[in-house]
Amino acid sequence: MDDELLTIGAFAARTRLSAKALRLYDRLGLLSPARVDGPTGYRYYRADQAERARLVALLRQLDMPLARIAEVVGAEGAEAADRLAAYWAAVEARVAGQRTLAEYLRGRLSGRSSEMYDRFVIETVDVPARVVLSESRHTLADELPTWIGASLGRLEAAARECGGVTGAPFVVYHREVSMESDGPAESCVPVADEAAARSWAGRQGHTWRTRVRTEPAVRLAYTRITKAQVAHPQILAAFEAVEQWIAGEGLEVAGPCREVYFADWDAATAEDPVCDVAFPVR
Repeated sequence: MDDELLTIGAFAARTRLSAKALRLYDRLGLLSPARVDGPTGYRYYRADQAERARLVALLRQLDMPLARIAEVVGAEGAEAADRLAAYWAAVEARVAGQRTLAEYLRGRLSGRSSEMYDRFVIETVDVPARVVLSESRHTLADELPTWIGASLGRLEAAARECGGVTGAPFVVYHREVSMESDGPAESCVPVADEAAARSWAGRQGHTWRTRVRTEPAVRLAYTRITKAQVAHPQILAAFEAVEQWIAGEGLEVAGPCREVYFADWDAATAEDPVCDVAFPVR
């Protein structure tokens, strides 16, 4: 046995890991000993387990969640590399968002908010009353983009049974959506045939919290932003710029804020205008 297996101390020395770390990996199911002696509880490892032990330790240095580590070490070759690449791409996206948020907050804290707001052109538009198919959900900010895409896709598909889409889809925020507040948000698609829309919604039950309602005529104060600016937290500056303009013009906010998506999202580049950030005003 001594020629084939290593004690936990010997294996720890070979892998440059502590016995405590090896016990943790065993408890988490990431690296189990090749053999555990029943009477003594001593752990023994094969020499060829050293590579897996070092890999687990390196992945933990990336702050990778234990469940993701298990996925990586459980895969082989290119699949394992692809899983690591997917994890790291998500980390870089998150850090990029945090970097942008830090820059935004630095601007606010240093009193340079007006400089940020001056980059946005604010206009008003009168929108007539229309019938909309809508879907509501309580959601936090990290899940919001995925839900918006999915819900608008479902509603636009349904609109084909309801006389077609008659205006730009939009998302209404009835309460704040952030990492601490979950709205709700409401995706809306204007449709031509109210009777067909109500029939369609009635067949859906409560699966997607779908309903038909009449959106009243409204005047919107809005600013147009690019696809890159839609991302959080860049979009916060757009909302605040519109709010500041409304106050400066002596107007009042007359309803919940919204995002109006007037362009083909998938076909747009990062610099293409795709969305109006808007508030109803009176």
